[in-house]
Amino acid sequence: MSGVIEVSSDWLALREAEDAGARSGALARAAAALLQAGPVTVHDLGSGTGSMARWLAPSLPGPQTWVLHDWNADLAAQAAARGIPRDREGRTVTLRSSVEPLERLTAADLDGASLVTASALLDVLTAEEAHAVVDACVAARAPALLSLSVTGEVALRPRHPLDRRVAAAFNAHQRREVDGRRLLGPYAGRIVEGLFRLAGWNVRRALTTWRLSDRDPRLLDEWFEGWLAAAEEQEPRLRSDAAAYRELRRSQQRRGELSAVVYHLDLLAGPR
Repeated sequence: MSGVIEVSSDWLALREAEDAGARSGALARAAAALLQAGPVTVHDLGSGTGSMARWLAPSLPGPQTWVLHDWNADLAAQAAARGIPRDREGRTVTLRSSVEPLERLTAADLDGASLVTASALLDVLTAEEAHAVVDACVAARAPALLSLSVTGEVALRPRHPLDRRVAAAFNAHQRREVDGRRLLGPYAGRIVEGLFRLAGWNVRRALTTWRLSDRDPRLLDEWFEGWLAAAEEQEPRLRSDAAAYRELRRSQQRRGELSAVVYHLDLLAGPR
């Protein structure tokens, strides 16, 4: 896993505001209600530059300690440099980093966890890795708030006949095998939800969305180019039709006519 996932800090910065607006506030409030009184320790998996902590920490009681787990030492260092906002009572949040491959996650890695979080992580896991995350949370009896897992559903406006073919190719790309790892892609959220339910845990779900438009043209452009490029990589025969499709979509965007809704699944799982 550590050798497969390469995420640009520029991309994480570009999407942070949209992520913050998309995540389920209702599930965040429910997660806060599950916490016991006293010090709170949150383990954030696949933490990147710390956007989940910056979004959630101000909504949780304190005193808080966040343990940021990521396999990319550069991103972990950026998260530490940026810091985390104060907790709900205005107290400073303590930050620790843990740089290691998440495929070896165990309950011991979540020692003392009051809550486990992740954002935009599940869909880049394999089935084995998803089992490891669920098993570790269950063994540690730590509730999990898992946000922004892609569902594979995308709605572009105005519609185009090629949209569905591109979406299908993109979703297949999300399920591709890389260096022996078969990614869960758009099935990840539902699979993890099912694993928690099989463990006897309560699970709440919320469908959440990115709503991309000329309100943030750079994010719309970067998302669309990445979406289409992945589809072309997965289905090279698309390229002959995709050139005109790309140019049409670019011209629509320049005129402020293009928008896209990207659907995600947020989950909150906790012991009964």
